[in-house]
Amino acid sequence: MTSQSYSKYIKQGAIWGFILVELIFFSVAGHFLSLSDTAFMDFDNMLLLLKQSVPIGIIAIGMTVIMINGNIDLSVGATFALAGIVMLDSMTWPVFAGLGDWVIPISWALALLTGAVLGGLNGLIVWKTGVDAFIVTLGAMLGYRGLVFMYNGENPTSHLNWTLVDFAEAQFLGIHTASWFFLAVTAIIWLVMTKTVHGRNAYAIGDNREAAINAGIRVGPHFLRNFILIGFLAALSAVVFYSESGSVNPNDGELYELWAITAVVLGGTKLAGGSGSILSTFGGVIAIQLLRKGLGYIGADTETVNLVIGLILIAVLFLDRQLNRKGRGELRI
Repeated sequence: MTSQSYSKYIKQGAIWGFILVELIFFSVAGHFLSLSDTAFMDFDNMLLLLKQSVPIGIIAIGMTVIMINGNIDLSVGATFALAGIVMLDSMTWPVFAGLGDWVIPISWALALLTGAVLGGLNGLIVWKTGVDAFIVTLGAMLGYRGLVFMYNGENPTSHLNWTLVDFAEAQFLGIHTASWFFLAVTAIIWLVMTKTVHGRNAYAIGDNREAAINAGIRVGPHFLRNFILIGFLAALSAVVFYSESGSVNPNDGELYELWAITAVVLGGTKLAGGSGSILSTFGGVIAIQLLRKGLGYIGADTETVNLVIGLILIAVLFLDRQLNRKGRGELRI
């Protein structure tokens, strides 16, 4: 096995080692501090942790594809909120009156279409203008959030459908519906990125865009498809989450893009593109949620949780830069 292969496996396995350390530390700390009668590694707690990871997790899987491509999307939080509003509000539209529970798949479809269209708009602008995705999606983040507030002002959008709630709260093999969606998205996108031409092209473009163009890869349409994908997944995350909660506040989804990017980077994806793992991002999502839950378990306040996660992100970014300092992208200061 080559040194590059060893490096790859070490990077992809590091997140699982980190999760193991978290589990051991919080279990031991909680035992000695005697802050709770419930064991930290209780099976039900772990299933709940998986469910709580879903909103950020589904978005982070899409963000991994975008970042492997050498791009980024800062508008996913606003897309999440807008898709949720479309789903809940469309259930009350007069045009669908009389459909009963058949309005549910229609509202889902409208929400998912909203996410795909918003993501596609981002991708089209990046493709046709050549403007960096960071700038494009920063503007989109502000614009889409403006649409959220224009839709219903400062008021929440609410509609509780009990059939939908029953579906969202259902469990199969002890695992919640939302968690199954997260697991399914992870498996599907992993297959796309590891077993298809599209996935191989994503890595090739992120590693060396000019070489990818010379090899005949149509970079612009490829970007467009991936931005549609992340918009769709942001909307899917909203569909899964708001099917149970039934109420969207206009500020919902704020900072989701930063949490998703943190999970992706923690999972070992290079900021410069060309390298990353869907399964490692899954681990990154679990690690962040585990850290938040664990710090709360031992009595830390919200400010301490954010500080610790911020410091870990800085450390990971520094390590990423050191491990890849010979890469073409990281040499730019």
